[in-house]
Amino acid sequence: MNQIPSREAILQWIADNPTLTAKRDIAKAFGIKGAARIDLKRVLRELEDEGHLQKRSRSYREADKLPPISVVEVEEQDADGDIFLRPLEWNGAGDPPRILLVAQPGDPAIAAGERVLAKLTATHGEDHDYTARTIRRLGTNPLRILGVYRQDSEGGRIMPVDKADHRQWVVAQGLSGGALDGELVEAEQAGPKGRLGLPKARIIARLGDPTAPRAVSLIAIRQHGIPDHFPDAAVMEADAAEAVTSLDGRTDLTHLALVTIDPPDARDRDDAVLAEADPDNAGGFILWVAIADVAHYVTPGSALDREAKKRGNSTYFPDRVVPMLPDRLSGDMCSLHANVPRACLAVRMVIDAEGHKTGHTFFRGVMKSRASLSYAEVQDAIDGTPSEATAPLLEPVLQPLYAAYDALLRARAARQPLELDLPERQIILSDEGKVTSVAFKERLDAHKLIEEFMVLANVAAAEELNKKKTPLLFRVHEEPAPEKLEALREMAQASGLQLAKGQVLHTRHLNRLLAQAANSDQAEVINIATLRSMTQAYYSPQNFGHFGLALRNYAHFTSPIRRYSDLIVHRALISANHFAGYKRDGLTPADIEELQQTGEQISATERRSMVAERDTTDRYLAAFLSERIGAEMTGRISGVMKFGLFIRLDDTGADGLVPIRSLGNEYFHYDRESQTLMGGHSGIVFEMGQRVTVRLAEATAATGGITLELIERDGQIMARGPRGGGGKSGHRMPGKSRAKLAKVAAKEKRKVLRKRS
Repeated sequence: MNQIPSREAILQWIADNPTLTAKRDIAKAFGIKGAARIDLKRVLRELEDEGHLQKRSRSYREADKLPPISVVEVEEQDADGDIFLRPLEWNGAGDPPRILLVAQPGDPAIAAGERVLAKLTATHGEDHDYTARTIRRLGTNPLRILGVYRQDSEGGRIMPVDKADHRQWVVAQGLSGGALDGELVEAEQAGPKGRLGLPKARIIARLGDPTAPRAVSLIAIRQHGIPDHFPDAAVMEADAAEAVTSLDGRTDLTHLALVTIDPPDARDRDDAVLAEADPDNAGGFILWVAIADVAHYVTPGSALDREAKKRGNSTYFPDRVVPMLPDRLSGDMCSLHANVPRACLAVRMVIDAEGHKTGHTFFRGVMKSRASLSYAEVQDAIDGTPSEATAPLLEPVLQPLYAAYDALLRARAARQPLELDLPERQIILSDEGKVTSVAFKERLDAHKLIEEFMVLANVAAAEELNKKKTPLLFRVHEEPAPEKLEALREMAQASGLQLAKGQVLHTRHLNRLLAQAANSDQAEVINIATLRSMTQAYYSPQNFGHFGLALRNYAHFTSPIRRYSDLIVHRALISANHFAGYKRDGLTPADIEELQQTGEQISATERRSMVAERDTTDRYLAAFLSERIGAEMTGRISGVMKFGLFIRLDDTGADGLVPIRSLGNEYFHYDRESQTLMGGHSGIVFEMGQRVTVRLAEATAATGGITLELIERDGQIMARGPRGGGGKSGHRMPGKSRAKLAKVAAKEKRKVLRKRS
């Protein structure tokens, strides 16, 4: 038979033989040979165009049906104990069909999120359309992509939203998940990446308009994998929490005039403070720091505990917070609201007239805050303009707090922690979530007062647990690596400053360097360089001290609502002091056994949050500046790389890039040691700290990227290089030219160092 069968016959064959749907299988079944195969191909394409068939690689299947062998993803077990699967090869209209897993004896155990290759059978169940048998497990960690979807004639592409990622992904027709052109999407890798061409992706979630005001933080949440949905079990535990109203073995602290001092928009208030003159210690004080007793509600091994440990910490964005604990706890039960009894863990500390702690005692108690105050209104009261809320508290509560703070400042001056001066940016949003302005947060004495009280309480917690030989997580900050310290020293010398060499480094040595740079053109650059030379702080059961704070013993105790490390320290204090309920919510053997692993995990989540918060700030700044394209701005060179110059803009603190291709049509030599770029022909030198005027060329909100064009450097007008042309660091040069440039570079480097020394 070489006659082309009817369309109905072809469709019936495919339905009856789902594993034999390749074109050659169909041709063999109907005896089609030679040139007639061309006609068969035409009929199959017509059926595909009309929606009766969908092409899958080299085979065909009925539209709106799953292949008999398919890759599926395991979903969470439902309340009845059934496990359903999500098809990853669904190209039909509407929602994908439900697949019920039918496990047989000997099948491998699988968990939610895993992928399996399964054999599917169409059924007509009440709550499912297919049943599945596991063939083999495939793994749990497909590559996820976040980007903006752009349609084209062959399907579409995903453009990255990460400014450091220039890779695009191809989305085949049928794998777009219904995404519209310009939408923000989440996708995953579809099949292995070949050696040639762009990698392939499958869209799994549509996230809306990437330019929408509140999409900025959503991008960061998705991009960095920050959990933002609480499991039902954790929410149920939080909803069942009840406030502690009776003492039940706790110490009654409700007579203490404790107050909370926070930002005006704070939702959680987890620390309260009090200072009283010590009648037995001339010039000394008794300080109280009371912290919400989160351990009472988040017990070891509970659903809340597992989720808090997974998150590690709360993550803060300009428009939202992704909390470590559900709002029922963070905003209510564990928040020290005014005039409401709250369970707490408190420390009573005694300091002498010079601010040195001479003793401390911990309590598990019930407290009642006298007032919920903001930093600004407390500072205004001390400065002579008390409000209705602060006027009655000024003499009995606020003035003793500031007197104790003065004493703590004397101890701080003697200890000399690192004194960096890097103002914090504040993104101001409208009610719709659009950036209205960018400011630098004002640092009031009220802020510093709370910081000093918290530092002292953290020291007390670490010393208490050390004394009682109880395991804990220390907050560790090791001293700078020798190579980073040497790079800082060279930069200081190039700026005409000195950093001591040949002795054990202390923070006071760095403070002297910062003091030399203060009020000079190099101040900001030296502060940034000093910060970059520091190691990353982390959590560890081993105590290596805290270099930046110049403290031997330091542990986080004061924020268990938003840091899992503090919850571990609370549990350790409860166990070490045999406080009421310690067998229920103290530190368990499992906690102790996993301390190293826990420290590593929450150190990683902390870094994840820092990067997400920084990326979000960059995107908001780019969105704010996108309306000022072409404007001229002033700034300072804050980084020199072989591919260009980083400029920190004065008005917003945003960092933008001047690409090396725009600096001029000549070769630029990059010297890593002196952190300079030097023109091979002109001899012009770009170095850290130089004042510049730039023009804003591009600002992309989706990525946070800001591109600048250099106009002036130290008052000297710069010739503009051609777009896309000009010098490029590292391109090949003739041997004689390279040798000549090397001599010129060495000469210019010596000149720069002499000029700065």
